[in-house]
Amino acid sequence: MNEPEFPPDGRPVDMYLDLLRVRMDSEDYQLLLKVVAPALRALDEQPPGSLDFALDPEDTQHLPQEVRDEAALVLATAVTGRLDNQLVEIDVDGTGPVRVVTDAATASDPTRLAEIAGCIQQRQRDTDELRGIAAASGMSTEF
Repeated sequence: MNEPEFPPDGRPVDMYLDLLRVRMDSEDYQLLLKVVAPALRALDEQPPGSLDFALDPEDTQHLPQEVRDEAALVLATAVTGRLDNQLVEIDVDGTGPVRVVTDAATASDPTRLAEIAGCIQQRQRDTDELRGIAAASGMSTEF
């Protein structure tokens, strides 16, 4: 992807990408662009109806953790329009550590982080229940 495909129109995500271009190794930056470009195009075409937006693990598992983290922050900036997003790791009982992007105020609030961990736990329980129902019904459990 060529850099001119991200027009410098003052969007926070463009400013963030410019900062990353200066800060990151060129090869890592190109990997980052390759990962986020499809999502950024999709967001340009139609903003998300929900702020629950994630990178495809299969597309990012081969990337260094720093590139994955920055990709998540780039997408968070594109979705929220904010530059104060932070990546935090939350310990969630039953699933282990989970990386979450949130605003700076939430990242520094242990009560809010505990609430987020609770939501993640509930989502995991719901997913496990749905998988059990699917398996009992002879349906695929991959979702």
